[in-house]
Amino acid sequence: MSRFGYYPGCALHGSSNDFEASVRACMKTLEVELGELNDWICCGATAAHSINHTLSLALPGRNLGIAERDGFTDLLAPCPMCSMELIKTKNALTESAALRKEISDIVETPVTGATEVINLIQIFQRVGLDRIQAAVKKPLESISAACYYGCLLTRPPRTVAFDDPDQPRSMETVLAALGAKSVEWNYATECCGAGMTLSREETVLNLTNKIITNAKAHGANCLVVACPMCHVNLDMKQGAVEQAHGVKHDMPVYYLSDLVGLALGLSERELAVNRHFVRAGVHAAPKTVA
Repeated sequence: MSRFGYYPGCALHGSSNDFEASVRACMKTLEVELGELNDWICCGATAAHSINHTLSLALPGRNLGIAERDGFTDLLAPCPMCSMELIKTKNALTESAALRKEISDIVETPVTGATEVINLIQIFQRVGLDRIQAAVKKPLESISAACYYGCLLTRPPRTVAFDDPDQPRSMETVLAALGAKSVEWNYATECCGAGMTLSREETVLNLTNKIITNAKAHGANCLVVACPMCHVNLDMKQGAVEQAHGVKHDMPVYYLSDLVGLALGLSERELAVNRHFVRAGVHAAPKTVA
């Protein structure tokens, strides 16, 4: 059994706990153990860097220190905002001995930045696409997905550095292992508005409408994401998008782990797909492998 450190962050223990259910169900089926960091804290996300630079390093730095303390060489952070903050801090720590001492003193635990931080797509790559393909019980032949990376998964490119920032293909390769198809479209790395869903809802509704419209125009019957903020805007806000723009999209939005889990034979309830706002039967009767 493979073992990875696991940092859920605030979203996966709160508003996006369906994402956590999906990730955990997939990893259990693939015999991957997730060791949640003991006594983790918020990484600072969007606010800390605008308030205090040292704080923006100390918050993720403490989580990295816990991962090192507990012997994790790899740390899964499924939220792209969290993974970016952790990677930025890791990089800063590895480049400066003075900073390592300062942050270690602040968080009261040694932290060197030695732990590797990975996102949802990368953990499936670490598990191995051949291994995943061999475990498929229900090939997703009815799926034609628009893989939506959003603006955080591949950016900033020098920080994240795991896929092409403008033309990423890593989600598509995972879907191919599941027997699913993916479409070529124009909005794979465009922003959905992220956290502006509360402060500037109109902007989010406009951006989200463009994303869904383009995906449908290129033949997609679902969207696939690996970010809780993207899922909120594309799934939960879809009804508001339809009302504001006088359209009817009915476009289901899956986490990448949802589709992996469905292909592995897990149910919608086990993956918490049944709690999504937009439901459709595009995967209802996949072919079962004997």
